[in-house]
Amino acid sequence: MKHVPSIIALVLIVAACNLSNRFKTSNNSNSSTSPSSSSDKSVTGGEPVEKPNPTAAQTAAIANGQEVKWDQQGITWTVPANWKKQDVRNETLSYAGGGAFLSANISTMDSSFPTDVSIKAMSEGAKTEKKNGKYDEVKWLALDDLRGLEFRQSKQERPDDIRRLEWQGYRTYAGQTQLVTIILSTNDTNFPKREDELYGILSSTKIVH
Repeated sequence: MKHVPSIIALVLIVAACNLSNRFKTSNNSNSSTSPSSSSDKSVTGGEPVEKPNPTAAQTAAIANGQEVKWDQQGITWTVPANWKKQDVRNETLSYAGGGAFLSANISTMDSSFPTDVSIKAMSEGAKTEKKNGKYDEVKWLALDDLRGLEFRQSKQERPDDIRRLEWQGYRTYAGQTQLVTIILSTNDTNFPKREDELYGILSSTKIVH
């Protein structure tokens, strides 16, 4: 799948960060490795954590849609009625409709992995990429009260290049520490036309954590 290299690259970048030194600093200030450890979940590092607030157009785009249940991972979405399942496995899921795609991936981490430090490093990296023009939107977004990072790719170089709206967050599920990655995408030409649909699907996410 075209999305897989992007997911793998993101995970490798995070793993390559100098997390150990930051983790020590985090421990010295008595912060937990839990992504939900902050006493105020509406703020992360002084930045607001938004909750989905779909517009009327985004809500209408998935009205009368179908519920997609990822039973293995306890995650559900609402997608338009004409979307079809492509593949569903223990750690990957993909649905598609009219040239637009929903893809999800689960990456299992060691129980000692510093999730809070990692996602903050991802946020800093994404903000740098935004300054460099790769992303045109980066923000903290809590899906079903699970804090994560949402970022949207900027307009692509070619009309048929894939443009992505992504969300990543850590959770503990079934005794595992997991990085959850959700990608909504279509080609650059169609992205503005399908944007309400993609945001509507992302906002509909229900995730056990």
